[in-house]
Amino acid sequence: MKKLIVLTLVAFLAVSAFAMDAYAAKKAKKLAPEVTDEMSQTIDNLTKKVYAHALLSPEDNQKLIEVKIKLDNQMLVLSDPSLAPLYYKAGYLYKMRDMNQEAVDCFQTILENFADTALAPKARTALRSMGIQIADPVKLSEDEDEEEE
Repeated sequence: MKKLIVLTLVAFLAVSAFAMDAYAAKKAKKLAPEVTDEMSQTIDNLTKKVYAHALLSPEDNQKLIEVKIKLDNQMLVLSDPSLAPLYYKAGYLYKMRDMNQEAVDCFQTILENFADTALAPKARTALRSMGIQIADPVKLSEDEDEEEE
């Protein structure tokens, strides 16, 4: 009986230790406001260069890639609505540079993960202007309901 109680207590302690580690990891994975501000500033600077018709240097391209990677990594952990403007700016920057596939990825990320933000209609408009067909999820679910009946 003592072995059963000890085994139960050890199992409980192990589970609670893992639960606290998972919570701490999730909390630590959230981007600090400074990092978000830095990414926003980087995208803004690159956008200014594109508007000025300046060529982006290899370092600038590397910065843009790093911002996109950071955004994608954060989305794997937690989809924070504060990332929507960064995705929109990155998508717009890619679109202006004729990097359409990357732009589509950014705009679709907004539609899939931040559909309730003010940037979702802008992302939808940007995709349509690029010739991308967008199916309205509400209409799809209504059609499926009619087919099931």
